[in-house]
Amino acid sequence: MDFEDTPDQAEFRSKARAWLDANAQRRNDKLLRGMEGEAAFLEAKEWYAKKAQAGFACLTWPTEYGGAGLTSLYEVIWAQEVENYLTRDSHFVIGIGNCGPAIMHFAEEQQKRELLPRMASAEDVWCQLFSEPCAGSDVAGLRTRAEQHDDHWLLNGQKIWTSGAQHSDYGVVLTRTDPTISKYRGLTLFMIDMRQDGVEVRPIKQMDGGQHFNEVFFNDAVVPDNYRLGEIGGGWTGALTVLMSERLAISGVQPTGFPQFLDLVKSLELNGEPIANDPLVRERLATWYTQYAGLQAVYKRMITAVAKGGIAGAEASMGKLVGAVMNQEIANFVCQLFGQAGIIQDEQLSPEQAHFQKTVLFSPGIRLAGGTDEVMRNILAEQVLGLPQEPRADKGMAFQDIPTGNS
Repeated sequence: MDFEDTPDQAEFRSKARAWLDANAQRRNDKLLRGMEGEAAFLEAKEWYAKKAQAGFACLTWPTEYGGAGLTSLYEVIWAQEVENYLTRDSHFVIGIGNCGPAIMHFAEEQQKRELLPRMASAEDVWCQLFSEPCAGSDVAGLRTRAEQHDDHWLLNGQKIWTSGAQHSDYGVVLTRTDPTISKYRGLTLFMIDMRQDGVEVRPIKQMDGGQHFNEVFFNDAVVPDNYRLGEIGGGWTGALTVLMSERLAISGVQPTGFPQFLDLVKSLELNGEPIANDPLVRERLATWYTQYAGLQAVYKRMITAVAKGGIAGAEASMGKLVGAVMNQEIANFVCQLFGQAGIIQDEQLSPEQAHFQKTVLFSPGIRLAGGTDEVMRNILAEQVLGLPQEPRADKGMAFQDIPTGNS
């Protein structure tokens, strides 16, 4: 890896830094947060539209699809610079990072030119509809049905944990179109209009007070056949395209908690003493710094490989696995340091505007979203380390013949 900027990259970095200084707030500035729901979403859309207009959105997408036509190394530079600022990009990570590649790979050219620029500027917002209540971590175990009728399909079923569905205009949905063959071969991928009849979104209230996730119900939702992404029965290939893109997207924005912890260690005093003098704090700081630096190096290595023509491999799961665990451990440790003050969630009273208290409540969800720890370990074991697959009793069995709790 070459970490030195070329002249073009140095110019891009300078422009990015100047634009962020003019349009975003630095992380170390005191900011009254707590904006949730529709207000936060509308602010995020306004922010992303400005970002797209300035040429900093979807850096690696072709220009005809609303991107900047740059290499992935420019994404690394942007990520390095934006880390110092507070933004609301997270509202669009799934649509742009997951759904965008699926549209680019499988949609018709006219659809790409119509849909992708609107996605790239956040004019349209997208969600990913994969997880289901009965399938758990087994994406291929889904039961949402799509039945073909002439030039359209009827969708019936339920999805869950769909991030941002309440704000989304479109979604990418994985369905079962043939239960008589293997669960992997009987799947088909579609685009769907989230505002149409037959689609109902119900936000799920979380223990941190937010409503980021949703249940989505399909009741005879009509989807035109030209909204199909890929071949009938080829949905698993499409799903893998989305999931591989998701791994890379998540690894780039996965919260680790370390930058906030480092800022706290530099500034906080407890009982009149800097916490940086506490041996336990110093030990934890060294441990988490090592993990954080390792994740940064892994991410840069992946981006370098992609920039040279490679693909985002399974090693992208490392960022999700290590980062999500570290994020939760740091939040729990800091709240213990605070003692009784660790239960105070008032942003005006608590250090770091109650960031760590809120993370304690939200971090368990981060370890589930985008794949559980166990799923990440299996991916790394099988696809990176080359270890044998776990035994599967349903291998080669028709989906309708797989025993379930209702059988």
